[in-house]
Amino acid sequence: MPAKAGDRHRQGQSGPSGGKAVPRPAKAVSKKRDEDVSTEAGEGVDEWAAAKTLVKPPDQLELTETELKEEFTRILTANNPHAPQNIVRYSFKERAYKPISYVDQMAIHFSLNGNMILKDSDEGRRQSIRLSTAAEKAPVETSAVTSEETEIKDEESTGDTQAAGDEEAEGSGTAEVAEAAEAAEPPRPRVKEQKLANQFNFIERASRTLNNPMRERACQSEPTPCKNFSATANQWEIYDAYVEELQKMERSKEKEKTKVQIAKREEEKKKGRNLTSLESQSDDITKISKAAKIMERMVNQNTFDDIAQDFKYFEDASDEYRDQQGTLLPLWKFQYDKTKRLAVTAISWNPKYKDLFAVGYGSYDFMKQGQGMLLLYTMKNPSFPEYVLSSESGVMCLDFHNDHPYLMAVGFYDGNVAIYNVKKATSQPSYRSSAKSGKHTEPVWQVKWQKDDMDNNLNFFSISSDGRIVSWTLVKCSKYYSSQFLDVFEAHHMAVDSVSWNPYHLKVFISCSSDWTVKIWDHTIKTPMFIYDLNSAVGDVAWSPYSSTVFAAVTTDGKAHVFDLSINKYEALCTQLVVAKKKNKITHIQFNPVYPVVIIGDEQGHVTSLKLSPNLRRMPKEKKGQEVKKGPEVEIAKLDKLLNLVREPESKAGK
Repeated sequence: MPAKAGDRHRQGQSGPSGGKAVPRPAKAVSKKRDEDVSTEAGEGVDEWAAAKTLVKPPDQLELTETELKEEFTRILTANNPHAPQNIVRYSFKERAYKPISYVDQMAIHFSLNGNMILKDSDEGRRQSIRLSTAAEKAPVETSAVTSEETEIKDEESTGDTQAAGDEEAEGSGTAEVAEAAEAAEPPRPRVKEQKLANQFNFIERASRTLNNPMRERACQSEPTPCKNFSATANQWEIYDAYVEELQKMERSKEKEKTKVQIAKREEEKKKGRNLTSLESQSDDITKISKAAKIMERMVNQNTFDDIAQDFKYFEDASDEYRDQQGTLLPLWKFQYDKTKRLAVTAISWNPKYKDLFAVGYGSYDFMKQGQGMLLLYTMKNPSFPEYVLSSESGVMCLDFHNDHPYLMAVGFYDGNVAIYNVKKATSQPSYRSSAKSGKHTEPVWQVKWQKDDMDNNLNFFSISSDGRIVSWTLVKCSKYYSSQFLDVFEAHHMAVDSVSWNPYHLKVFISCSSDWTVKIWDHTIKTPMFIYDLNSAVGDVAWSPYSSTVFAAVTTDGKAHVFDLSINKYEALCTQLVVAKKKNKITHIQFNPVYPVVIIGDEQGHVTSLKLSPNLRRMPKEKKGQEVKKGPEVEIAKLDKLLNLVREPESKAGK
């Protein structure tokens, strides 16, 4: 078997002619092998590159080179995102809870508890012996392995020498050269296993933050001093203690009495001094107040000069072309800051001073009742009231006395009536009703002064929704219960807001209601003489003082209506919007007794004065050679003439 193998080896090395084979150098053989390997590797590279084609998804963004080169930086912090940020602890220094500024940011992912042992201890000696025995065993094993490897190599070398001797016996010089070349090659060293490179280029980094040092503070207060006290008490000691306490109380009372007497004497002395100073001050104030009022009125006259000129001289010339229609010219507007939330509930002109009028303030909303006010205005000073009087309950009605114009009778929402004296400087009423004197139990809707009685006592009437009409005098009160009525008129279908007698004709009165109607009555006839529908609830109605056939009414839609029966019995001569706001409503209207002016109050606490145009105050024309008759008789006859046109024949015959 070895011979055949040698023959084959020689045939493979001999050429085709069968001559001597030329030996090839070892470098040429290695180059040829490298070329074969390189060709095979080149073919594999092409296949690998062809298989690794990039496939883009359809929704991938296409970015430009600038966008691709743009860098995005991220700052990594060592803060723990799960660490609480709102820890609060009590500060004994400031005696309050305060948030902690430092928070432990370290997060522990793995922990292992270990221990250390002393070398001189028993356990340390045992572990050192174990380590030394393990180190001694390791080199013996390695030497045995190396001896076995040398024996195997020796056997292989003996086998190779025997085969070489046979080949030499058969004879070939070329074989010796090949064997010498193979023997010259050193044995291949063992290739160490290389570690695989990290394909993802991952870098491990770690950091650890420093922990804030912990500090502790403590304080200790000094203990409160304590004393032990003990005593025994018997009946005599208790008695003596009570006696001493009574004596102390008597002494303190005597001291207080003396102090009170001394204080009274000092107060009397001070009062004497203060009275003299107050008297002198009051005299000075009265002197200054008159001059100040005159100056204030002069300033207001300058500021409102255009309105004063209209009040005195302006007459609307366009009335001649209006076919008996008239207008209302706005003049002054009276308002006070403290009455903005109160409604105008009553208006009355002073009978002596024609430019002075009183305004009562309250509320018609019975669920929102509060304080009331009573103001006196003059047309000479529209910027500020002359007198300001306040009341606990809302003012519902008022009236001036004809002979004593400084006295005002006022009715309140709580059922009381009072009399104010404007001459006095106090804001309290001079007379006031009470439960003992028989005040009304419901709101007082109207008060009216009457002529003095037989004893020359002042008296007035009051009407309330409790069903009573009460006559009051300044000495005593006599009550008249309305158990029997003189007459009843079925006038309106809703609440009657106002009733007013004609100042000239004693049998004629007018009424207005929330059923949108104004009716004129003759108290001898149960049916109304005239009926006017104003398309809105009527708040108040008033007769004019200069004509028996002129009256005015105000409605809740903010309009004023002026009628003159002698000119037009069917429609108003003037219907004008006075209040523009939807939430605001007109409540009252009154004619000035001398000037052609009306004043109108609303729910916002404002009072507006308006001047009547010539068509609304037309007087009978003078005829040639005849004097124009004037007086109450002429006015009564004028109204009777109109009523006779409406009265039925039976009533005329009865009359």
